[in-house]
Amino acid sequence: MDCIYEGDRVLYINPDECVDCGACKLICHVEAIYYETDLPDEQSAHLADNAAFFTEVLPGRTQAIGSPGGAAGFGPVGVDTPLVAALPLRAPAPPHPKSGQSSGH
Repeated sequence: MDCIYEGDRVLYINPDECVDCGACKLICHVEAIYYETDLPDEQSAHLADNAAFFTEVLPGRTQAIGSPGGAAGFGPVGVDTPLVAALPLRAPAPPHPKSGQSSGH
């Protein structure tokens, strides 16, 4: 899963580095990851946008990210594609309940 890079607001999967193992899909708690063939029509713009994160020069950068060989060694990018940057901010999600804690009752 070293093919998942950190933008400013979202994570991007490098299509050249992804081996389609599905591990990221299984652990994504917001169900935001789809196999390309299962992508809902209303999300289709994000497929090309995800690829553009790696192939286009992003704001504040001098060159495209390309395929640097892994996100761990590359570090956070800190910027998003124009499509994602233009999306309205969402309210923060409530914290996940921790297993094994009592409710105090």
